[in-house]
Amino acid sequence: MYQVHQTLVSKLKEHSRLTSDDVTMIKSFSYSIRNLIHDEDIIRQGDDPNLAVLVILGTVARYHLLQSGRRQFLSFHVKGDLPDAQGLFLEKMDHAVCSVGNATIASIPHKQMIKAFELRPNVGFAIWRETLIDGAIFREAITNNSARPPTVRMAHFFCELFYRAKAARITDNQTLDFPVLLPQLADTLGMALATVNRSLSDLRDARALDFRLAKLTILDWKRLTKVGQFSPSYLHLRKPPSI
Repeated sequence: MYQVHQTLVSKLKEHSRLTSDDVTMIKSFSYSIRNLIHDEDIIRQGDDPNLAVLVILGTVARYHLLQSGRRQFLSFHVKGDLPDAQGLFLEKMDHAVCSVGNATIASIPHKQMIKAFELRPNVGFAIWRETLIDGAIFREAITNNSARPPTVRMAHFFCELFYRAKAARITDNQTLDFPVLLPQLADTLGMALATVNRSLSDLRDARALDFRLAKLTILDWKRLTKVGQFSPSYLHLRKPPSI
C-alpha cells in the first residue's frame, strides 16, 4: 500500500514545521494512484490542471516542448516532490511533466489543497515554500548550465540529484536508480553528447562517481562535491541528510 499522506508530510517537513493539526489536515486529502510507463506524459504544456501530482515511486521530469518537437528537460523529481505545484496558482502550465522510467504518482484535487490553505495556513505556507525551493533549483540550474565548465556542471547536477534523493531516503547506500539516457542528460545540461561522454569519463577517472545502466553510484562524495562546487544551502533543508 502506498503511504501517500506520509510521503507528502515527510517531504514538507524537510523544510517546514507542521503541527499535529496540519498533519491531520494533510491526511484528509483524497487521492488517486496512477502507474506510469517510461516516457508517459502526466501534464502537457498548455494544460489547465485541477489535480496536483505527488511523486510516490520512480522519477519524473519537467520539460519544455520546442517547436521542433524536441524536449528540453528542466528538472527531475523523486519521491515526495510536487513537480506541478505551480498549477495551484497559475491558469496554464508553461511546461510539461513526464515519467522517466516506470513511476507511480498520486493526484490530489486542487480544491482540497486550497481549502486546506484557508483552514490551516501553515499547510499553504509549506507548499508555497516547496514552490520557492523549486525556483531556487531552477536558478541554480541556470547558473550551472551557463557559468560552469562541463565536468563541473555534470558533477554539480549529480550532487544535487543524489543529495535530494538521500533526503527522500530512496538511495541504496551510495547508489540511486536514475533511468535517464545520455541524450536526455545532454539536453538537461546543455551539452553535446560527446561532451557528456567526456565529462563522465573525467568523473570516473577521478573516482568520484560512476553512471551506467541507469544507476548513479557515488564513489567519493567529498571529491564529487569539490569538483562540482556544490553547496546545498539553496535547497533549504532543515536536517541535511548524512552522506
